[in-house]
Amino acid sequence: MEKETEISNKTKNTAQETSIVQDIVQLLLKIAFIVLVVFLIFTFLYGIVRINDVSMKPAIKDGDLVMYYRLDKRFISGDVAVFENDGRITCGRVVAVAGDTVDITKNGLKINDAEQISQDIYFDTTQFKNGVDFPITVGEGQVFVLGDNRPQASDSRIYGCLDSKDVRGKVIAVIRSRGI
Repeated sequence: MEKETEISNKTKNTAQETSIVQDIVQLLLKIAFIVLVVFLIFTFLYGIVRINDVSMKPAIKDGDLVMYYRLDKRFISGDVAVFENDGRITCGRVVAVAGDTVDITKNGLKINDAEQISQDIYFDTTQFKNGVDFPITVGEGQVFVLGDNRPQASDSRIYGCLDSKDVRGKVIAVIRSRGI
């Protein structure tokens, strides 16, 4: 009888050890699956980038993290877009879309001959000496972006309209990384 009990206990211990190993393997597979899903989401749907300039200050400060949505490339005036220019990733506010005419005069920014006044922009909009010639018409599949910090912004006043292939996506969240 003792031998049967001893054999039964060994069988139970072996079964428990096998069960624990299976549980660990299943847990590791679940973790790997979650990591893969998060990787795919942040590769194809969303993106996160650190902004290292003052073009959008005070809305987006130097060092802030910006989360953006990659799939929606239909912009309207006022959207903040993340884009790449000359190998540098930055962001700017869309002020004109395909078909709009942008002009910067001594009186400020004009879109389709309508003077633009924004309560969130604290600086005058002026042309840059070595920038594009105005007025400029935004082509199909392009946007015209300006930084909120107009005197220090590197934006479409310098390099012209952006092609949609250079725009990474629309900003959906700003994560402050300092000054908290």
